Amino acid sequence: MIVRRRLVPWVFAGPAAALLALFFAYPLGASLWQSLQRTEDGVTEWAGLDNYQRLLHDDRFLQSLINVGLILVIQVPIMIGLALALAFVLNQSWLRFRSTLRIAYFLPAVTTLVAYAVVFRVLLRTDGGMVNQLLGVEIAWLDDPLWARVALIGSITWRWTGYNMIILLAGLQAIGKEQYEASAIDGAGPLRTFVSVIVPQLKPVILFCSITSTIGTLQLFDENKLLTDGGPDDATTSPILLLYQVGFKQFDFGYAAAMAWVVVLLIGVLSYAQFKWFGKEKA
Repeated sequence: MIVRRRLVPWVFAGPAAALLALFFAYPLGASLWQSLQRTEDGVTEWAGLDNYQRLLHDDRFLQSLINVGLILVIQVPIMIGLALALAFVLNQSWLRFRSTLRIAYFLPAVTTLVAYAVVFRVLLRTDGGMVNQLLGVEIAWLDDPLWARVALIGSITWRWTGYNMIILLAGLQAIGKEQYEASAIDGAGPLRTFVSVIVPQLKPVILFCSITSTIGTLQLFDENKLLTDGGPDDATTSPILLLYQVGFKQFDFGYAAAMAWVVVLLIGVLSYAQFKWFGKEKA
């Protein structure tokens, strides 16, 4: 009877554990093993750390890291700042049509990726695009390296600000009204209340948004693939887009696997750094 009781949890957990091992643990281990190999003339052989050493001298890969680094430094803070401001405004009781506005700002996050990319390509056309018509200038949004980055940052911000806003809004609604009342009694104005009461309370939520946005940026593929295909001159190429090109166009899977593991390492390092920065590394 005791043995049977001990087996019962494994009976329920077994299928999930098997699926996890088959579709997560095995591919993870296989990709790590593949990153230590190379294929030449159809023959796969041991390469050791050669693929990783090769990355250090690959200008395209280093450029892709610079590209996502710029997005991390510029786009992510802007997006989270906008999301926090929108969440604060849409949490006010005096605002009319709050539910409608919340849905409107969240809709881009559930918009079909291909459809939104096509719309942005039409809007940002150099000749006859609506954006250039409104500005009264001819900016090569998708054909100039600088403006292509601006267009990519703008499109990502448009799509994901509402998603982060909803998460931050949930955090705001968890803050008790008594804290606002205590702040008002102490003579703090709206700005002081926001900085001294709301933001400290939202640190865990902001940390979550920051980490998920960092992971999303390092895994960037869809937007730059559909908008610019990594161009012009690799100005919008991300490590994952380069991985796709190396692995599925050049069939250099060992080198592509090495890129993937470098991205995993960067995600881990940056996530840990953000935990340290926010002082929430303790469980």
